[in-house]
Amino acid sequence: MFRTAHSESPTPHDWVGEITRRHLPKICGAIVLGLGAAAAGLAQPALIGQLIGVVGTDAGLFVPIIVVVGLFLGEAALTAVQAYSMGRTGERIVYDTRVALLDKLLHADVTAFGKLRHGDVQARVVTDTSLLKIALAQSLPSIFIDSAMVVGGIVLMFLIDPLLLGVTAGGLGIASAVSLLLARRLRTVAQHNRAIVGDLGSDLQRAIGAFSTVKACRAEELEGNRIGGVAFAARSSGIKVSALNAMLSPVMSIGLQASLAAVIITGMGRAATGAISAADVTAFIMYLFYLVSPLMTLFIGIGQLQQGRAAIGRINELASIPQEPSVLLPHTPAGATARHPDDVLASRDTVIYNHFGVEFQRVRFAYEPDEPVLRGVSFSVPARGLTAIVGPSGSGKTTLLQLLMRFYPVQGGRILINGENINAIPVNIVRGLVGYVQQESTTLRGTIGENLVYGENHATSTEIERALWLSGLTDVIRALPRGLDTELGESGVGLSGGQRQRLAIARMLVRRPAVLLLDEATSNLDSESELVLRNSLRRISAECTVISVAHRMSTVVDADRIVVMEAGGVRALGTHRELLAGSPLYQRLNAIQQGPAAGRGRENP
Repeated sequence: MFRTAHSESPTPHDWVGEITRRHLPKICGAIVLGLGAAAAGLAQPALIGQLIGVVGTDAGLFVPIIVVVGLFLGEAALTAVQAYSMGRTGERIVYDTRVALLDKLLHADVTAFGKLRHGDVQARVVTDTSLLKIALAQSLPSIFIDSAMVVGGIVLMFLIDPLLLGVTAGGLGIASAVSLLLARRLRTVAQHNRAIVGDLGSDLQRAIGAFSTVKACRAEELEGNRIGGVAFAARSSGIKVSALNAMLSPVMSIGLQASLAAVIITGMGRAATGAISAADVTAFIMYLFYLVSPLMTLFIGIGQLQQGRAAIGRINELASIPQEPSVLLPHTPAGATARHPDDVLASRDTVIYNHFGVEFQRVRFAYEPDEPVLRGVSFSVPARGLTAIVGPSGSGKTTLLQLLMRFYPVQGGRILINGENINAIPVNIVRGLVGYVQQESTTLRGTIGENLVYGENHATSTEIERALWLSGLTDVIRALPRGLDTELGESGVGLSGGQRQRLAIARMLVRRPAVLLLDEATSNLDSESELVLRNSLRRISAECTVISVAHRMSTVVDADRIVVMEAGGVRALGTHRELLAGSPLYQRLNAIQQGPAAGRGRENP
């Protein structure tokens, strides 16, 4: 659940309120237009009452009729402009909120983001933000305008006859109290409904993401029943929301009808005795009719606002996700020479051909307290050449690469690039220098070319051709009818697993990184493709740092240096030949993959 990740922040910052306040002048302008329309509407019953009073007299009717028609047209025009203005403002609020949310999510801390349910995130960004237009740009202004209409009508009705107003207030007061109670209950139910819809989106995305696995395990019915159960809960919750919404209008309608009946009976009786004129009774009844629409929309607006408040709470909660800091070190340690990262890393070529490379100094890290993954790891990687990291599963190999990418903060020790602590370098500069290819690198829907230059749109054709050649994709692309313009489906459908992996490597090579990280990057390659890539890595490692995490020992025999890890620590360092001779752990890892023949071969190297 999202709340688990942010239990320390029970009251999120009001991000939606900040965005809405930027559009406050437009909202106020629309409210002024609405109040003008309300004033034009309130003036109509009084003028119509006067017209009734002068009928049969010698007074002229032309001017009063023209005035009434003008008020009709003025009310209609102001209402139309007000509705358009609020609709436009509402769309802008939704847009600004979505853009702000996307910015928050894309710059979120990796640990915090990993705790979110992605389907629920999508529901908040897409569905919950849509409710803002109704809640903030329609319901909220409507509440102000309708309230002014109701108050103005009540005042004018009081001036006509306080007794009839008292009769009216009896029925409307009870109906209003019941409607407010329903609106409060509606907010609670709506908030629960939004949470269930988020669960539904999360579960659906889970099933779609594992579509092949679902079919392979014949779990269609299982997933259908599980997601269907959540859908049924969403249906039941949605019915409750609809029921409470549906009750608001009838409650107010009953109150209005009861009040109208009482006013007609009382008013006609008082008119018969001469206590009030027929024109005043007519004007009073017209005001009561005029109150029907604003009262109905007022309480409907209150109900919609309550639903919107539930969505606003969820949006604010998501927007409060912890952000990834650009620089982790707040100041330069005493006695150290202050060097701005731009000065150290201004030239990419300077970094590529430096002699510092990458250094891990007593690096410690744990995903969970008291469960350390890295226990004081120390080793250095030269500026050029291929360094391989091997070891049993869970030894911390991938974690080292993720720390170097600044996905997680180092909890002890430090990591240096070009002699500079990565915590003191802005994170965007670190990731511009370091290219990272994961075991299951994502291939995006779009063309091969778009995937290749993703995040690096200024890449030249020469850089693209070089990246394709180094990754062994040149012939593959030439064989495709549309070449780089070939469209790929979801998750890279259209390429084999090995081709997708080589495309991910080429995508990093286009960036010409100073350090290239390969996390099991050859795991999906066939023997021929692996040989091509191994030859390419020799060329790549001649001009930058290459660090490769591997389980397949065939991919590390050419490494200039091999780091052997176990249980979060470094157990041995050396070349393939040196480690075969002196590291029992490396011998065991090699023997597991090579079989007994490898062991016999080691006895007589």
